[in-house]
Amino acid sequence: MAGTLAKLACVLVMCMVVAEAAMTCNQIQGGMAPCLGYLTKGGTPSAGCCTNLRNMVNSARTTADRQNACKCLKAAAAKFQGINPTNAARLPSNCKVNIPYKISISTNCASVK
Repeated sequence: MAGTLAKLACVLVMCMVVAEAAMTCNQIQGGMAPCLGYLTKGGTPSAGCCTNLRNMVNSARTTADRQNACKCLKAAAAKFQGINPTNAARLPSNCKVNIPYKISISTNCASVK
């Protein structure tokens, strides 16, 4: 019985670690959907946009996570037509979120730390 409880505890801990892993590219790109209006037309980013951006930044805890998030944002920027590069670059500051790289298709994600 004690062995079974120990195994169950290990499984629960593993699930919690997996649950706290960085976001997938699909999650990052989907999370940026509320930002499309701002990215294309300007104005003020929505609260949902800023919340999702903040969550993405908070989920990217390691260098590899941040580089992956950078690549995903870059791919999303290249995929959607009409995104204004200036609006994309200003998104973090307009959301009061610190991102250690510029959101741009020209960003070298390998240099992100």
